[in-house]
Amino acid sequence: MEVSYEPNYLKLKNILLKEKVIKAKKHLTECNLCPHMCGINRQKVLGVCRATDRVVVSSFGPHFGEEAPLVGKNGSGTIFFGYCNMQCVFCQNCELSFGGEGEVITNEDLAQVMLKLQKYRCHNINFVTPTHFVPNILEALLIAVEKGLRLPLVYNCGGYEKIETLYLLEGVIDIYMPDFKYHLAELGQKYSKVKDYPDKVKKALKEMDRQVGGLKLDEKGIAYRGLLIRHLMMPGGLEDTKGVLTFIKKELSPDCLVNLMDQYSPSHQAYKYEEISRRLSTNEYKDGLLFAKALGLRLVD
Repeated sequence: MEVSYEPNYLKLKNILLKEKVIKAKKHLTECNLCPHMCGINRQKVLGVCRATDRVVVSSFGPHFGEEAPLVGKNGSGTIFFGYCNMQCVFCQNCELSFGGEGEVITNEDLAQVMLKLQKYRCHNINFVTPTHFVPNILEALLIAVEKGLRLPLVYNCGGYEKIETLYLLEGVIDIYMPDFKYHLAELGQKYSKVKDYPDKVKKALKEMDRQVGGLKLDEKGIAYRGLLIRHLMMPGGLEDTKGVLTFIKKELSPDCLVNLMDQYSPSHQAYKYEEISRRLSTNEYKDGLLFAKALGLRLVD
């Protein structure tokens, strides 16, 4: 498959990538990869995310349900990981994020998965919910690079990230695709069981923006570098959505791509919360979209 863009990690000296692997693997015995700061030995104890030191892959393959700049003609090469550092009550993939559904594999096997996706002619490698497996991903990448991997890497996360972990990913990740779920801290605590979500996601977005800037497309309209932010509108959450969109407009590069999403459904345990136990209405989404357009944001078509 012809790739006109050289991914970030191919520009790194091999020794620098090895150093990142060493630093990241220290978290497997004292894990502080995310803002939960569990500080536990994942070989012996389970933290908030419930992941051990071994990577869990739920599924992988070309995916055509992502944003068009990622999908192109041949699909985004998604790797869905088990477990998550958030506990969203409306999670549509709760079997994966809560139950850890998937297969425990070695980092060498993960490298082979990445190479298979390249063989399938996918446009990128898309790590879905990767935060807790950053050490495994980096080591697998080191192996895969030596065997010819050359696709851009997508970091597809929930936004609850730690700056120091993002520093480890600098020069490695080409496309950051975080969620920006809530502008109000109480919503993050109530619906995702995380404290200080807005503070953490805002700092993370600024760091991601510093590293890769706005989303850049090649001559075929395929993304090869930059920041793509997702925001899922919630029922009754228009004012919170306005806060999210205003931050993006004021604080981040103007050419960041924003996907204002309307597909909320009351999955998992959302039925326990009356205010979000229904779907988003057409008018609610229309109001959010009009606000985003009025701000002049670069939106997914």
